[in-house]
Formats: sequence, structure tokens, C-alpha cells
Amino acid sequence: MLAPEPFFEPRGTPFSEYHRIKALSELGCRIDLVTYPFGRDVALPGLRIYRCPRPPLLRGVRIGPSAAKILLDLLLTATAARLAHARLYDAVHSHEEAGVAGICLAEGLGGPHLSGMPSSLPQQLANFGYDRSTLVRRLFEWAETLMVTRSRAVITICQELQDTAAALGAADRASLIENVMGGDFDDGAPPQAPEIRARYGIDGDRPLVLYTGTFEAYQGLDLLIEAAALLGRTHPDARILVVGGTPAQVALARGQADGTASNLVFAGQRPPAEIPGFVEECDILVSPRTSGTNTPLKIYSYLRSGRPIVATRLRTHTQVLDPETALLVAPRADALAAGLARLIDDPGERERLAAAARALASARYSRKAYVARTAAAYERLLGRPVPASGESPAAPPGP
Repeated sequence: MLAPEPFFEPRGTPFSEYHRIKALSELGCRIDLVTYPFGRDVALPGLRIYRCPRPPLLRGVRIGPSAAKILLDLLLTATAARLAHARLYDAVHSHEEAGVAGICLAEGLGGPHLSGMPSSLPQQLANFGYDRSTLVRRLFEWAETLMVTRSRAVITICQELQDTAAALGAADRASLIENVMGGDFDDGAPPQAPEIRARYGIDGDRPLVLYTGTFEAYQGLDLLIEAAALLGRTHPDARILVVGGTPAQVALARGQADGTASNLVFAGQRPPAEIPGFVEECDILVSPRTSGTNTPLKIYSYLRSGRPIVATRLRTHTQVLDPETALLVAPRADALAAGLARLIDDPGERERLAAAARALASARYSRKAYVARTAAAYERLLGRPVPASGESPAAPPGP
């Protein structure tokens, strides 16, 4: 498996990779994961992690396209090729742009390739402001088309990506498997963070809104800060607790909120195992995304949480949420503030939405269905049932 990201790191695609590996492990598969030289090792049965070399002076890599990622992807490809030369693998499973290298490796091994689509490559360019170059855009479009058309199986994580795969001719080979486990993570620690409110100086009787996630532009933090200022005028007791962001991103957001949104409380990045504790302490969950079409992974955890959701009325949310399971608002600060105010004032509506969301999660987004769909996708990939029968090949040499 090729993962062109820091693994593990508590954000979207690494979470997606973690849960895919965990499901495959439960199905009896053994996975050699080739990834970047950054991130945290995790222990799962049958998983071995191989990290590509770290270029001198490079201490990390940011989310989205970058020159550093190009260099790291070349090193990742070389590491994967070395492993492929030392061992006969049943299949190659690649994520995102590593699919180009994955297809070449699979063809060299004489085996099938599975392309994981946690996002659309051309849309990544738009999300991060790199779509002004026609040449670069066409290169990403070519790469995505190659990865979909030359793969025996494709896994998408939302309806929008499933439609993209179908438009490229892979309707009969693409499996829609939503990231239903969201940001859940087995960390060996109790999934709770006691006395969250006391830690951040929030009185127990204050209405508390919670945001969790990264601070990338498409997440809508600017919108949330503007909405917080408006909410502070009508509901001065309410607080909005923001979990996530690098120290530099948090400092910038604090600067934006200074003097206008004193009701915002920034917690910074927290361990994944603590997030359920934050959710338990809040009254309302908010997802203020302003662009993109992928469903945020956290939405599935939010559905199970027993807390109501306020989200922007965009494709990124509406392919999972509807007015029965969440309060959907226009992606404007006044609409978001009004939505939060409405739920603060209406406990009955909060309970109704939370109950409907839980029912949806149980009916459509269960972990049992996730594992079953993963097994079906791999049966299509391998042409035989999972787990594989027979002896596993000998282990490759160490990294």
C-alpha cells in the first residue's frame, strides 16, 4: 500500500488509510505500507510500515500540493520499487497521486492495482489555489484518468467521487465506501478527556459549540470567526471551542478573532483519543466548510455522537446530511450564526436532530457495512475471496 502522506497524523486521508488498513487486517490481509518519513507509527496486526528517506533539512510537509511532496513522492516510489523487487505481492493499493507509481509497480509485479480516491486530484489544485496553471491542471487530470482507467478496482469515499469514477468509465469497478469511522482512533488510552470545560475556563452552564478539524482554507474557519462575532451579540454566554490547527495557524486565527469574537476558545491540536471527550462536553457540533465536495470524515463520527450538527448547505455535506439529520445553513456568517442561535434556544430541536442523526448512522453508516464493502472491493481486486488462502510469501528484508 502506498500512502503519500505523513502516517499516522490525525487528519483526513491518514484517518482513511488507518481504518482501511484496520479493516483489511481484520479480514486476514498482511499489508506493507510505504509512506513518508513523517508521522507516528501505529501497531495493527499484519501491518508493517516502511518509510521513504527524509531529504536533508526537510522536517515536515504541509497538506496539499507542494514541491516537497514531489520530492517525497519520488523517494516513496523508489522505496516501494525496492520492496516490490524483494517480494511477490498479491496486489498494490495506492492512495491519491501515488496511484501513478502504483500502477507501474503492479504491472511490473504482474498483479492488479486498486486506486484509493479519498479526493479528486484536480479539485485539490482548486482547494489549494494551484489551478491557475493550465499545464498543471491538465497533468493532474491526466493522472486521475490514468489511475482510474488502469486500475482493476477503485474505492471512493463519497458520492461525488463515485460520480467522477463513473464518468471516467469505472462505474462497474468503483466501490463507494464512506469513511464511517471518521476520526475514531485506537490509541490505547481511554476515549475521554475529563473536565474539558474547566480546562478551558468554560462554565458548565454556558452553551458550547464545538469545531474539530484542520485549519485549511476550505474548512471555513474565516466563516466561523465571523459567525462567532455575530453570535456573541445575541448570545454572549455561548462559547465556541475550536480544536485543531498548528500553532502558527492558531496564532493567526486568534489574531483574526481578537477584538471581534471573544467567545472563541482555541484548544490547538489534541490527541485523537481525546476528541470524544470534547464532543461529550459540547451542546452543538459545527462544520463550516466553504468549498470542496468530499464529505468531511468527522461527519460520520458526528452522526453517532448524540449531538446536533450545524453545517453549511453545500455538496460536501448534503451528500450525507439532510434537513432531517442536521441544521443546514447557507455558507454565510449571518446564516451560520442564526443557525447556531436557533439550536441554542431550542433544546427540543437539538434532541430531534441528534436522534435522527444517530438513526441514520446506524442504518447506513455502520462499521459492519464498512468492513463488508471493503471485503467486496478486494474480492473484485483479487478475483477470489478475502482472506487469501495458502501460505503468505516470505517476509522482505528490513527497511
